[in-house]
Amino acid sequence: MDTQRTTRLLQWSLTLAIVIVLNLLFNVGTQLFIAEPRYEDFCKQEQVEREYTTQESCLAVGGQWFARGEEATPSNGSTRPVAPKPFPEESRSYCNAHFTCAQEYDVVRQEYNRNIFIVLVTGGLIALLLGVYATLGTAVSLGFTWGGVLSFIIASMRYWSDMNEYLRFVLLIIVLIVLVWLGVKKLQDK
Repeated sequence: MDTQRTTRLLQWSLTLAIVIVLNLLFNVGTQLFIAEPRYEDFCKQEQVEREYTTQESCLAVGGQWFARGEEATPSNGSTRPVAPKPFPEESRSYCNAHFTCAQEYDVVRQEYNRNIFIVLVTGGLIALLLGVYATLGTAVSLGFTWGGVLSFIIASMRYWSDMNEYLRFVLLIIVLIVLVWLGVKKLQDK
């Protein structure tokens, strides 16, 4: 193997290592400093599950009651009632006892994912700018640049389903503008 090829292989290995370690650093750091909400903290798991057989007892614990005579509607939005599937008589009504606590957990989880998104995007932006503007050597600059891009991807994947659609649209416009600007200002052919 010639020395030029060995050098290129070592540079790409270093670049890949920086990408991986940088994103591990971002993610471990966020886990260390921002406590992730746990479902068990909102919905206590009893050793023996209680059975709520009446609507009153179900609602008293913050549950959601499904009565035996409720009409179901199809998921496509039409108003035509769907015939209920046959159930044994004793199990036609039931209680989702974790309804309220699960909703509270979802609100806190969405806020947590938003905060993690902000941290990862900020870290990714700093890494991207370091990679593009700092004179750190080719392998290190590429590592920071690709590490920043990967951080953007991870942040977006974590928060995408909870993100407002207008925010998604604006975010994509901003990212596209920044990337085009970086390409024109820093990387254009000379």
